[in-house]
Amino acid sequence: MKPVSRTAFYCGAVRMWDAEAPEPICGDQFARVFMTDEAREFVEPFRESFYPNATNVARHRVIDDLLRAHLAADPSRRVIVIGAGFDTRAYRLPGGRWVELDEPQVIDHKEPRLPAGSAPNPLERIPIDFATERLADKLAPFRADRSVTVVVEGVTMYLTRAQLEGLLDTLAEIFPRHSLICDMFTATFIRRYGARLKQRLTDIGATFGDLFDDPEPLFRTRGYRPVKVISIVREARRLGAIPIPLWLINTAFRSMANGYRIWEWERRAGAG
Repeated sequence: MKPVSRTAFYCGAVRMWDAEAPEPICGDQFARVFMTDEAREFVEPFRESFYPNATNVARHRVIDDLLRAHLAADPSRRVIVIGAGFDTRAYRLPGGRWVELDEPQVIDHKEPRLPAGSAPNPLERIPIDFATERLADKLAPFRADRSVTVVVEGVTMYLTRAQLEGLLDTLAEIFPRHSLICDMFTATFIRRYGARLKQRLTDIGATFGDLFDDPEPLFRTRGYRPVKVISIVREARRLGAIPIPLWLINTAFRSMANGYRIWEWERRAGAG
């Protein structure tokens, strides 16, 4: 079996460090349970990556807040996390019927350390080999759900255009009406600001896919409309995670602020 990806351990470590801080942004107290001694040794050099770590935590917090709003409106809403990694929202957020999908090795590492049955909300974990198994087959048992939010966090930057189109087509097939929350880099952001981050992620085994300066046309042709577009950089500043003045973000660093965002999409039945 393939090992758990190092990017999963990195994201878990960032939330663990945040939870240990005097004023946490996410406060994910469960993140530490997944960190083996080997993983802790591997991620330690990443502590110095201040801005990538800060925006990673801010990204997770913003998605937390979006999900809180969805669940406040409908506590029985189905929440499907694709490429879940060490996500612990089913334990931290009130409400929801949760489904986590990821590679078998991730599920096998996660389950004994934080069993699905111990979550305060209903939670199913579904292993999937993304290279050989169809996502549609894994999601088919939930086809009847009419109130659905799909979360795809920290994934789109690794997808080719064809893979992203396939993901959206699958979601539209299974859930003609749903909400989708995902984060996206632009090509300009990576070119101007993300070279070091890209290299570090490449060094730990990540392979970047196709990036878009404007992803909206691709989504709109598949029946999605944007509900919210949130700058992760601006939110990181608002939350106190990074010390960049707002005037600087809105002027010299505007392409940075607009280049790494969270998109909340809505797809209605009959769209597309």
